[in-house]
Amino acid sequence: MSLARRMWHQIEPVHAAVYFAPQVFDEAAKLGYDVESRWPSYFAWRTAALGRAGLHQVTAAYYSFSPAMIAEHVPGIWETATPEQALEARLRGMDRTLRDLLGERVNQREAAELAMRTAESVDVPGRPMAAANLDLPWPDEPHLALWQAYTVLREHRGDGHLAALQAAGLDGCEALVSFAAIGAAPAANFAGRGWSEQEWAAARDRLASRGLVDAEGVATEAGRALREQVERMTDQLAGGPWLALGEERAARLAELSLPFLGAIFETGMLPMQSTLGIGTVQAPD
Repeated sequence: MSLARRMWHQIEPVHAAVYFAPQVFDEAAKLGYDVESRWPSYFAWRTAALGRAGLHQVTAAYYSFSPAMIAEHVPGIWETATPEQALEARLRGMDRTLRDLLGERVNQREAAELAMRTAESVDVPGRPMAAANLDLPWPDEPHLALWQAYTVLREHRGDGHLAALQAAGLDGCEALVSFAAIGAAPAANFAGRGWSEQEWAAARDRLASRGLVDAEGVATEAGRALREQVERMTDQLAGGPWLALGEERAARLAELSLPFLGAIFETGMLPMQSTLGIGTVQAPD
């Protein structure tokens, strides 16, 4: 397993806590977002670094979400709170979350410094989500600086993953269908991304016409090979900052991050691992 993939397994759950932690939902409710569903705050938290982004910009950045589903939330999320307010609230929520989970263990300054050094080495051309988060000021508190650095690195990988999907000729819905077709996650896990049954079936038919899935929608040998190509390219495109950090310091960062990772998983707040793409392959962004 590549260094980039190993480290992604460390950072993805820490970043993703912002979308599931009850403390962060509480901050969303205080801003006025409907928290019966996770999507209003998801779009607010993840999009806010881009500023007052509109429908087309968010559709470009989110790729595997149905444009119709995105339109249910964007640009409407900015009528509830400004991007600046959303950024402040997501940090407050993660501050509460990590302090509640880790107590006195929360301020890992060495981990924060390593993570920030790594995040600051990312290449930003063609990486709009990573670049937007890198433009934000670093929080003073080490645990929040660590979380923000992990967010930069997570989005850097995600931006590269979208390039890999495009290189493979997979559109947003096809990316999800092909992911489900290799058995990485049930198709039902992606219902929240807004594609209709008709759109899903049409994407499956397009993949079948390319010989990538069979009549039952299961990946063929060619389909599995294409997904493996996507994963290899994703790892390659994500490798730069981790290679710059080096194996030894990356191992140290992973060691220091274990309390964060363990505390988050112990809560059970995250959905099944394959939904987040924590495993052998990455779920399309």
